[in-house]
Amino acid sequence: MATKSLKAKGNDLAVSNKQLEILNGGLFADGELPYFKDKIADIGHFPLRPKKLEILQINVGYMCNQVCEHCHVDAGPDRKEIMTRETMQQCIEVIKNTGAHTLDLTGGAPEMNPDFRWFVEEAAKAGIKDFIVRSNLTIIRANKKYYDLPDFFKKHNVHVISSMPHYTRGKTDKQRGDGVFDKSIKALQELNDRGYGMPGSDLRLDLVYNPSGAYLPGDQAAMEKDFKKALREDFDIQFHNLFAITNLPIARFLDYLIASENYEDYMYALVEAYNPSAVANVMCTNTISISWDGWLYDCDFNQMLDLKVASKVKHIKDYNEDLLNDRNIIISQHCYGCTAGAGSSCQGTVA
Repeated sequence: MATKSLKAKGNDLAVSNKQLEILNGGLFADGELPYFKDKIADIGHFPLRPKKLEILQINVGYMCNQVCEHCHVDAGPDRKEIMTRETMQQCIEVIKNTGAHTLDLTGGAPEMNPDFRWFVEEAAKAGIKDFIVRSNLTIIRANKKYYDLPDFFKKHNVHVISSMPHYTRGKTDKQRGDGVFDKSIKALQELNDRGYGMPGSDLRLDLVYNPSGAYLPGDQAAMEKDFKKALREDFDIQFHNLFAITNLPIARFLDYLIASENYEDYMYALVEAYNPSAVANVMCTNTISISWDGWLYDCDFNQMLDLKVASKVKHIKDYNEDLLNDRNIIISQHCYGCTAGAGSSCQGTVA
């Protein structure tokens, strides 16, 4: 498939439309591969419908201290999209009244939002039961103003889910940049010092693995054993769980697939690995994703493609859980990534 790189972004909506054109065309329009909607229709799951809402996933901004080649958010230091306190307050009002039990803060590096700590404190007061912050680890060592984050996380019993490409320096730095591995190790040791990730500890520390190239992740349980063994033996680091997440063919990772001429092979791999038993538990069925500017999406992947929820309620200021629960979930070909192999979600495998 001959397609020019999308790296010259222009405006985000134009890029999203171009990426959707790529995903829905070529292999699929020519009939070489089946559309995702047809695959799930075969097992009675089209249209895909939500179940009970459990998770509010809030992206508080695309700014990040890293520029990772697989990032589906296209995050980086130059991104200016940041959630305002006004939008955070609208989220707080929803948190007070929602049936969801988990708040999942993501970015970019969510800690770089200037109102991040205020938001955590106010959400904690609102009574959220499970509080997740998705940290890239290196932010803890990026600047003195972040050095106390492990203590802040502990104070609010935050469940820390951290990106960790590999337990070796070479593979980690290749994906994320020179020095990332050493900073990540230091941050993990600091979290362990506060009790995070230790056996029997209620301070949850989980790691996330994304493949560094155009291939699917291996068995999650086996990788978790390898990570635990290596990090314990080499650095005396402990953690609770490893989540293996498939890279979806959108944003920066789609750029990479096209530039490296791996797009067709990767899409074939996703379709061939399609697992119908994973469909019922994909994350869009129990999650609402909220963008930095308050728009609502079925998942953060749809957020990057600007595929807003199919509901009269499209913004956090108009939030109505009953109406949102009575919607069809928006899907496209990138959804094969969440149903490949053992399935993939922000909490790891689903089947």
